[in-house]
Amino acid sequence: MSGVTAELAAILERAKERPKNLSAKELATLVAAADGLSREAVRVAAREVKRRHCGNLVSIRGIVELGNICSKDCCYCGIRKSNSSLQRYRLKVGDVVRMARTNRDLGYGSIVLQGGEIESEENTRFIEECLEGIAELDLGVTLSLGEQTEDVYRRWKEAGASRYLLRIETSNPALYARLHPPGHSWERRRECLAALGRCGYQVGTGVMCALPGQTAADLADDIVFYGEIDADMIGMGPYIPHPDTPLAAQAPPLSDAERLELGLNMIAATRLYLHDVNIAATTALQALADDGRERGILAGANVVMPNVTDVGYRARYQLYAGKPCLNENASLCRGCLERRIESIGEKINWRARGDSPHYHDRLRRLNLPNSTIDTPRK
Repeated sequence: MSGVTAELAAILERAKERPKNLSAKELATLVAAADGLSREAVRVAAREVKRRHCGNLVSIRGIVELGNICSKDCCYCGIRKSNSSLQRYRLKVGDVVRMARTNRDLGYGSIVLQGGEIESEENTRFIEECLEGIAELDLGVTLSLGEQTEDVYRRWKEAGASRYLLRIETSNPALYARLHPPGHSWERRRECLAALGRCGYQVGTGVMCALPGQTAADLADDIVFYGEIDADMIGMGPYIPHPDTPLAAQAPPLSDAERLELGLNMIAATRLYLHDVNIAATTALQALADDGRERGILAGANVVMPNVTDVGYRARYQLYAGKPCLNENASLCRGCLERRIESIGEKINWRARGDSPHYHDRLRRLNLPNSTIDTPRK
């Protein structure tokens, strides 16, 4: 492997052989790759593994942002409950179903229902009604609604959800405690991920990269954590400060360009460690560089999540500053997305759910029935 050290070349060859074939220390080497040649070698190897398991296809999940009401007060999040400058909203069930129909009509085979964390019977029933309305559209449905009881997760699964994304944010409990005020529990978040697995979801998690006080060793441990919980989907993004949060008072440890590169390194290292999981090229990458999502795909990601929420609501759902596409409607976004993905030699997996290959392999390993069919639909 021309231009890289023998040590890195050996790590990459072993990583490509089979999943979980690297130590945490070796993962940290990949995450911390700093020179251009090393970074490119890591990403080329990750892209090779991605294409082996996922082909040159990119699956699409349209995001509907259900509302910005949240019971949590995370120190980094723009919709934290203590942000008094935010105009709160929650969509109506009919609007959610309408946006989901737009998602289907655009050719996206999956949808993500995302919102602030609320634990109440009223909210549980609201989500059930949304899922019941979406059921006729034959979409893969991901929920990203935070910590809930196992009973609530089970109810939503029975109502039609198939995936759930709950970021652990960091696998380091001490760092987690510094990012959250009292009353927020790393242990509960970990248990919620276990509950999602017991309920039969395709389980997604992820972290933020380039947090104050975070090290390459922390990020390597995060990747190991994904493997330990047998995650099916990974959603990661560089930390971007929001001005209305306590953490914004601490200057980010890296520049925008450095945070972007670290985010891309994390995608590549995760692909090289886990092989067959779904990995998203998140909008946070695009917030740091116009071609950030495409670079994420070239680093090993295979999922993109465009926003299909009505434009009028988007400015009120900003978890971080500089969120892109606030004024671009879903139809315009579709054409742009298709051109961008084709420009890097990839194809959109139109009208397919894009289930995680790891999920189906996990069902086989555990001798569990496979209740989903993932074929393109006309």
